[in-house]
Amino acid sequence: MSTANGIQLSLLIGPVPVAPPREVVDALASVKVEMGAGDSQSGFEMAFDLPAQSLLRTLFLITGGGGGVPMMRVVLSVRIGAVVEPIVDGMVTHVDTQPGAGGVGRLVVRGKDLSALMDVVEIPGLPFPAMPPSARVLLILAKYAALGVVPMVIPGIVDAPPLPTDRIPAQKGSDYAYIQQLARSAGHVFYLEPGPAPGTSRAYWGPEIRVGAPQPALTTAMDALTNVENLSFNFDKEKKTIPVVFFQEPNSKAPIGIPIPDVTPLNPPLGLVPPLPPKVEFLNDTAHLGAAEALMRGLAYAGQHSDSVFGSGQLDVVRYGRLLKPRRLVGVRGAGLPFDGLYYVTRVSHDIQRGSYKQNFSLARNGLMSTLPTVPV
Repeated sequence: MSTANGIQLSLLIGPVPVAPPREVVDALASVKVEMGAGDSQSGFEMAFDLPAQSLLRTLFLITGGGGGVPMMRVVLSVRIGAVVEPIVDGMVTHVDTQPGAGGVGRLVVRGKDLSALMDVVEIPGLPFPAMPPSARVLLILAKYAALGVVPMVIPGIVDAPPLPTDRIPAQKGSDYAYIQQLARSAGHVFYLEPGPAPGTSRAYWGPEIRVGAPQPALTTAMDALTNVENLSFNFDKEKKTIPVVFFQEPNSKAPIGIPIPDVTPLNPPLGLVPPLPPKVEFLNDTAHLGAAEALMRGLAYAGQHSDSVFGSGQLDVVRYGRLLKPRRLVGVRGAGLPFDGLYYVTRVSHDIQRGSYKQNFSLARNGLMSTLPTVPV
């Protein structure tokens, strides 16, 4: 499917993803993809314009509804010049039909990334004797290696295995639910990201990283240099919260509260002037934890509630020249002194139609004004 100015969208589909018949490609009208920063599963939506009697309707309804047929996997990739970027690798979960004029109706296929497979069957009580959280995550993700899932697991500061004589950790819920529970306990995030090659996905379990080389700058109000269609910002200091974790004094067992800053080596300040936090959150459930584990819990909470400047907008991929990716840094130019600088991309959605490729995005950082003298282009 050709979108705009040489950008090509390729589709692989099936229990084992293969190129579909020409009839399927010709019927594909639009594609929407939603990618976040780890707080939710990525999803996609494909719309097909099909005659009422098309066999493709029956095929999608059976596979999407799980009617005894293997689940349908979808792999979508975008070619921009010589670069191929996978944007979806997931499973069909819902299929809807909508009536249309002239006997041509619309078939809407929705799905989630491969974490949908991890959330199908609950496995309560599966033991993990003498295994730290990172090893448990690696063992769970190993089951999905045949689907091209490559784990990237970064152990936390507290990653010691519990003594089997004290307790044996056991899984609660599905694989996805248990991995997310372990991530929250360690102050980490977990998400699947398609690529680097079509048919593969990177399963990241580790701290949220807001460092690295920024993507090409988003430029607004700079005439010919402008590469976004719209871009707006808002400053909301009420979003910022400072957590207080508690430690028990060994002798008296008295709780000692310690405020936790939101600046770490992996979450440096992106704004030069952060607001004073208007709210304090007491994490009382950390009193029974060890010092290192309580500190990790506090750092994770502080990082998740540190942002006070938020941006949103839309860009045309042809003009931007590449795909804007979530979970990475990006520069902003032309928005004015308070809002120029580096931001963390928290969410990106793709809106693809024949002759058009748009991206909507959300940005966040923890203060006003740039920490850099010039924004990297």
